[in-house]
Amino acid sequence: MLALRVVPKIYYYETVAEFNDEFKIGERDLLVTNEWIYTPYVAPLGVKTNVVYQEKFGMGEPSDEMIDALVAEAGKYEYDRIIALGGGTIVDICKILALDVPEKSVDLFTGAVPPKKVKELVVIPTTCGTGSEVTNVAIAELKSLHVKKGIAVEETYADQAVLIPETMKGLPYKVFVTSSVDALIHAVESFLSPKASPFTEMYSVHAIKMIMRAYKVIAGKGEDAFKDHLKEFVLASNYAGIAFGNAGCAAVHALSYSIGGAFHVPHGEANYQFFTEVMKKYISKEPNGKIKQLTSLLADVMEVPEGDGVYDDLDALLGQLLPKKPLKEYGMTEAQIDEFTKSTVDNQQRLLANNYVPLSDAEIREIFVALF
Repeated sequence: MLALRVVPKIYYYETVAEFNDEFKIGERDLLVTNEWIYTPYVAPLGVKTNVVYQEKFGMGEPSDEMIDALVAEAGKYEYDRIIALGGGTIVDICKILALDVPEKSVDLFTGAVPPKKVKELVVIPTTCGTGSEVTNVAIAELKSLHVKKGIAVEETYADQAVLIPETMKGLPYKVFVTSSVDALIHAVESFLSPKASPFTEMYSVHAIKMIMRAYKVIAGKGEDAFKDHLKEFVLASNYAGIAFGNAGCAAVHALSYSIGGAFHVPHGEANYQFFTEVMKKYISKEPNGKIKQLTSLLADVMEVPEGDGVYDDLDALLGQLLPKKPLKEYGMTEAQIDEFTKSTVDNQQRLLANNYVPLSDAEIREIFVALF
């Protein structure tokens, strides 16, 4: 069994200026970013390059329509290298943009057109959650099909992943919480995955410890305290990305795509809603397996008694950072419980295959019911 593979070269700099000293942003680059990121971090460098602002093509998470519009805009420039400087939306879009994109990008996600990489890709994440800089996963809402779907192929890996804590200084608090809890879930799901190895477990465990210890400090000191821990979170997100890029994510992500696609809930926030409920379902089925190690780890880092109550303690801690809402508050109706259960089973087998223990259709439905 392959134990660990990290495809992009990983670089670390404290500032964007240090990055530019080595990578030298220039006229044969296409910089895909947001204006609110470009203005404080890139504009002062005085570089001449081709710039596309993602927000001009739609807000929120990526969709096939957004990708198609941005591909058309990129076609106006001549470039060899794409620099993705932004959050998960920009990173996922640029993974597709680096390919030979057909007239409709949806064809890449459905497999109708095989992927072919034609541009070099440098990814600089400005949030601390997806770990997407080191994975080959790109997710989009396929509006024509009314579903969220991912593509994960060799061609969607970045060539270089670059970590720069400076770019996260302006991160809004809620975005910080929802992105970093996504990193925590990546670490947890990859730790429990049947594809985990001693190497991925090392990354998972370290990420869990870093995130949870910082969460305890932030819960005690208040929202602004997260800005004192940006380096820990950018590294933990990357470690979790390495872990889940090898071992995979599972039911938490699989179930979350239902509300993410239907109600445009940000990815990390959608995952957050399902996180502890999925863990509790796992424990009810197999309490003495690997999840027992996870429970001990969480109890130790939170300094609470071991046992099934750890996940209630985890809910309480996370709730201090960001309250969790019933699914109906996003607009979900009772009739959609069965609809979302079927959609999850039909469309998310790639993720469900990584579950700690198998979940039946009925058990997936029970999770939706419990959270409704």
